[in-house]
Amino acid sequence: MELLRIIRKPFRYQFFNATFVLIGINVVVYLLSLLNDNLFNYFALIPMQSRYASYFWQPLTYMFMHDPYHQSHILFNMIGLFMFGNTLEKRLGSREFLLFYLLTGVLTGILLFFFSSGMTIGASGALFAVLLAYACFFPDTQILLMMVIPVKATIAVLIFIVITTVSLFFSFGGNVSHLGHLGGLVFGFIYLRLRLGIDPVRVFFHK
Repeated sequence: MELLRIIRKPFRYQFFNATFVLIGINVVVYLLSLLNDNLFNYFALIPMQSRYASYFWQPLTYMFMHDPYHQSHILFNMIGLFMFGNTLEKRLGSREFLLFYLLTGVLTGILLFFFSSGMTIGASGALFAVLLAYACFFPDTQILLMMVIPVKATIAVLIFIVITTVSLFFSFGGNVSHLGHLGGLVFGFIYLRLRLGIDPVRVFFHK
């Protein structure tokens, strides 16, 4: 109980637009990667199975790297971070939001280091954790699935869980890190339960 009390000790509420800082860092790193693609050798996540050495900081830095040949990669990630992250940050406070975002992203990176088979880049793992938390705090909010279909946030997350799990086990979408998406959801779930005392299962299914 004492350990749980320490884990759940809240930060003093502050709001300083951390979401926009994160978006700015992602954009700057993306532009730098366009000028020098050698950055991927140092800052993308290179898994343990690779013959190339993986630097200890890569479980953090990989989430700020995006595919320079597909602008949609960073575009959709940053749109998602803006749409869900900014609202969640206002609810949690900037320090709590940053801890949530960075910790779930790093833990996902560690998971990918041991169990992925190729280089991983992108903020998707942390973003899936953000989406899960957003759905827990704003379960009845309507969001546009695939930018077209309006559904409740909780329903959207459940759909993503099914798609991600099926895609992972049946190897759909070879260039997409489904393990990273699922890892973000799992670590987001653990954070919500341990740190914030929120049970997503109860929220999603009204138990």
